Amino acid sequence: MNKKLIYFFLSFLFSLNLWAQKEKDSLFFKIHFKWKTETLDLNKNYISKSDTLQLNVLKFYISGIEIKYNNGTFYREKNSYHLVDIENFKPFTISKFENKTIENIVFNIGVDSTACVSGANGGDLDLQNGMYWAWQSGYINMKIEGKSNSCKTRKNQFQFHIGGYIEPNYARRTININGNFNDKNQIDLVMDLSKLFEEINLSEINSIMIPGEKAMHLADVTTKIFSIE
Repeated sequence: MNKKLIYFFLSFLFSLNLWAQKEKDSLFFKIHFKWKTETLDLNKNYISKSDTLQLNVLKFYISGIEIKYNNGTFYREKNSYHLVDIENFKPFTISKFENKTIENIVFNIGVDSTACVSGANGGDLDLQNGMYWAWQSGYINMKIEGKSNSCKTRKNQFQFHIGGYIEPNYARRTININGNFNDKNQIDLVMDLSKLFEEINLSEINSIMIPGEKAMHLADVTTKIFSIE
């Protein structure tokens, strides 16, 4: 066998072993996107009250992840900013795996004021990700776009860009979940977006693009749409 081929084959096996070891040694954060009991997909029709709607965009930030174990120890993720995009979401690593039972997780929907005013950022906070309001500064915590026949707008579109980092319009919200986390190696979070649209009458409200009272109301509702699998 050619020496180069042997070297390539051994390198491939070594890489597979490293990947498998990393999977074993890591704690992953996974989100199951739902519409009630259905899997949530883009460009698919769903019914909310009297509205039939479909989503084209669903993006939001998860930050400040903290994990409490049943022995009283904690893990707090440093530089904890994750951009979640339903279109290409993959479970992300949040810590080294600990062979301990998870009792509680805490995280934020949105980005803190420090990140909003800190200037140029990279990675998930890169301004090129389309989640930053250049016209007033600050990140969009959650972006939801789609269409519904209830919307008397161009192409029946609705747009909800929820954000704001200055009181009284501080839109970041904290989620605190207790429960039975069966898989020690992975946190399985459920996001049921139907609960958000139960609070929206699309024939009356179909566009929120600035911080304010309406954005704060939807930010409050986001605390109700997450649970564990």
